Amino acid sequence: MKLNFKENVDLTIGAGGRAMYQLLNQLILKEFDNEFLAQQSDQAILPQLNGKLAFSTDSYVVSPLFFNGGDIGSIAINGTVNDLAVSGATPLYISVGFIIEEGFPLADLRTIVQSMAKAAREAKVKIVTGDTKVVERGKGDGIFINTSGIGVIDAAVNVEAKFKVGDKIIINGSIADHGMAIMSKRQGLDFATDIASDCAALNGLIQDVLAINPAVRCMRDPTRGGLSATINEWANFYTLGIKLNEQNILVHDNVKGICELLGLDPLHVANEGKVLIMCAAEDAEKIVEIMRKHPLGKDASVIAEVESLSENYVTMTTTFGGIRRVDWLSGEQLPRIC
Repeated sequence: MKLNFKENVDLTIGAGGRAMYQLLNQLILKEFDNEFLAQQSDQAILPQLNGKLAFSTDSYVVSPLFFNGGDIGSIAINGTVNDLAVSGATPLYISVGFIIEEGFPLADLRTIVQSMAKAAREAKVKIVTGDTKVVERGKGDGIFINTSGIGVIDAAVNVEAKFKVGDKIIINGSIADHGMAIMSKRQGLDFATDIASDCAALNGLIQDVLAINPAVRCMRDPTRGGLSATINEWANFYTLGIKLNEQNILVHDNVKGICELLGLDPLHVANEGKVLIMCAAEDAEKIVEIMRKHPLGKDASVIAEVESLSENYVTMTTTFGGIRRVDWLSGEQLPRIC
């Protein structure tokens, strides 16, 4: 019997019986097909890996589930890929856990699963194991997704936090696109705009950089809390004084316009396809050059430098030539962003 994708998820799908078997075979295993998932065990038995392992997990509760430039499925895969890639690892294997609310449209579930499969293919990772649970109506808000990932770090890669005054921080493009794409689709805030999320897997771009320069100070993807959160985390954790250059931080005009309308600072708005790379000053120009050759790095630029190794602060030189403090996000600016 075939699943009717015009129907909705019901509790039988999560009960471990025939309905669950049909969902797994007609959707999950079909779309995520690979030799490890085909084992259909409670775990994936993976080949031996050579090198240090990187392991990451994250949960996704974004609202709305579908938006310009992606959906909860593509974020779930790309987010975990990026969390592995910024350690210097090559992402390889991902697990997926679905928590689905009773009544969720099967057609939407299929779209999300297909989006995840496409994102995994593009990132060259395999979804090798997972789990599906169905909760009663009113207790799940549609669908939540958990992903965990494993990657391997090549012996030649040396992401090591050894800093010097003058070290540079590079970003691969514009900021705040994802947060404003979500905000523009929220109920009651449907702006007439073409803003698209920057949701993307960054492992290819990062590997291009590491192939040329395997020694960088550190890397992060500035997601929740935006650029300001990541820079402040670095400043506090490593006791660094960092100065941003506003003129070099790209914010598209349509994004800037909505931020101004809503009273939001783009520095605090989430991204889903951006990487920050801190490197030695003498390596910055070459890294920017390499990044600009990649589609996800065509707008790469140096946006900050390290000023102090003995005090933690973040400031920014504004476009008017002044200096202002860049602090952490206070409160919850954009809920359910990823």
